[in-house]
Amino acid sequence: MASGRRQAWDERVRRTPIYYYSSASGLVRTFAERLDRPVYNLAEREHRLSEADGPWVLLTPSYKTGNESNDTIPEGVRRFLRSAVNRRRLVGVMGSGNRNFGRFYQMAAREVARRSGRPVLFEFELSGTPWDVQEALRIMERLDRALTAAPGMALLPE
Repeated sequence: MASGRRQAWDERVRRTPIYYYSSASGLVRTFAERLDRPVYNLAEREHRLSEADGPWVLLTPSYKTGNESNDTIPEGVRRFLRSAVNRRRLVGVMGSGNRNFGRFYQMAAREVARRSGRPVLFEFELSGTPWDVQEALRIMERLDRALTAAPGMALLPE
């Protein structure tokens, strides 16, 4: 995209949906909605209780501010990941964080990735910058094409 304009989208390529958790601040929701694909808010009960119909990416914030007894992974994310189908179809994780959280910055995304064996695809602070959005778009488009070219890749073991 050297010209700065987005390339025409190939309609034969499935746009990998993003399931995200966003608090009332809406910072994560704002970022997710700029990624030009289906997005589902895990703060909403209907989405938390659903099952992904194919490969999907998790976008999660980290909220821990230093209290060791508090878990940084939002409860909505935990509930969605209780489904074996959702865990199996998860292909990657993105994280939103606040650098003020120190060593807990991006802890939720990194912990979900570690436990699931999936990669952290991208990390950004708060609601992200315009560069963050463009980079995440680029990453997601590459992922979409890879999953279309090798559909078995999406069926990773739990």
